[in-house]
Amino acid sequence: MNDAPPPYPGSDNKAEYPPQHQGQYMPYQQGGDSDTTVILNQPVTIIQTFGECCIRLNCQFCHADVITSTEYEPGTLTWLACFLIFLFFPLGCCLIPFCIDGTKDVVHRCPNCGVEVGRFKRM
Repeated sequence: MNDAPPPYPGSDNKAEYPPQHQGQYMPYQQGGDSDTTVILNQPVTIIQTFGECCIRLNCQFCHADVITSTEYEPGTLTWLACFLIFLFFPLGCCLIPFCIDGTKDVVHRCPNCGVEVGRFKRM
């Protein structure tokens, strides 16, 4: 006869492999009759890219599902175009970039609370 000790403490025979729930974890059981369900909720990070058009988002300030309102503000590209035009045409032509929306930055605001939620910079 084999007088070897049992493979795990507390087990009398070798048929109990792997041992039942011992310690702080329960071994993985595929297709077993386990009535325990573990659901993990993980935070989701959404990276929102802003462009020239309005976008739909959930406002991080008032938590409303909204479509942003957009407005144009002079930015780096506007001032650079103004300076370059001034070098070649010193009359009043350097003010033209301030009249063209295509050279301005786009500011996205929440229509519900009015807070700036994003900005599209041309440069």
